[in-house]
Amino acid sequence: MSPAAPVTGADSPVLRVAGRPVARYVTRPELPARCSPRPYLHPVTTLTGTAVTEFAPADHTHHLGVGVAVPDVEGHNFWGGRTFVRDQGPTELDNHGAQRHTSFPLRDSDGFVEELRWVAAGAELLRERRTVAATPLTDRAWALDFTFSLTNVTSGALTIGSPATNGRPGAAYGGFFWRARKEAAAPDVLTPDAEGEAAVHGRRADWLALVGSTWSLVFAGATERTRRDPWFVRTAEYPGVGSSLAHDTRLAVAPGDTAVRRIVTVVADGRLDAPAAAALVRKAVSP
Repeated sequence: MSPAAPVTGADSPVLRVAGRPVARYVTRPELPARCSPRPYLHPVTTLTGTAVTEFAPADHTHHLGVGVAVPDVEGHNFWGGRTFVRDQGPTELDNHGAQRHTSFPLRDSDGFVEELRWVAAGAELLRERRTVAATPLTDRAWALDFTFSLTNVTSGALTIGSPATNGRPGAAYGGFFWRARKEAAAPDVLTPDAEGEAAVHGRRADWLALVGSTWSLVFAGATERTRRDPWFVRTAEYPGVGSSLAHDTRLAVAPGDTAVRRIVTVVADGRLDAPAAAALVRKAVSP
């Protein structure tokens, strides 16, 4: 079953920068269970209107613009698609969870605070507070400030894993994830001291830039704890960037405890080089 088209209307607030629409947020998408239904941002655009996200592309129909997706929360799939099973490989399982929007404690034209429930097999596992803000930087760039806080609401410890922690090397995806625009040529990718997918994937860096034909995305961990998470990067197979919650080991969240991450993404028109990317990150993540 293919995903439905993005929902519009009251459940899809539009973020604006200086009056220009730059992102639509869908809170209650109509998606099949296999896609692990969850809120997402799509389309996200540059200030001149170039789209820099994709929704349910043919290569991975469970990739939904920008959001939070985790392939393994105590065995439940909040990423979508197949589940990687140790000694077996990617496997179709009936283990998909859903992120359910409950309220907007704060909502404005340039951002919002949202409450969500992460539910699987009829039980609530996590409660999330998500804070998203769109801020102007220059006449050619703006920043998406995205914070998510996951609280364990069960009576026991929860652990978050990835295909990598389950036995698939190099596949430590799970957490903040941005499915970028796919073009005829793969985008360039660089960090302050490296270039190319092989050199930056699975590594820690203060920022990471994905540079397309006429656009650039620069991702930066905006807290010390977030910067300790390595980057998950794909360019050749498809363009996507995430910050890995479970790279080498599973992330444990005790009952009542909260895991918090904050990613700020610069969305720019044009192709940025390393000095320009670094300058915009400094402006976007300034105290």
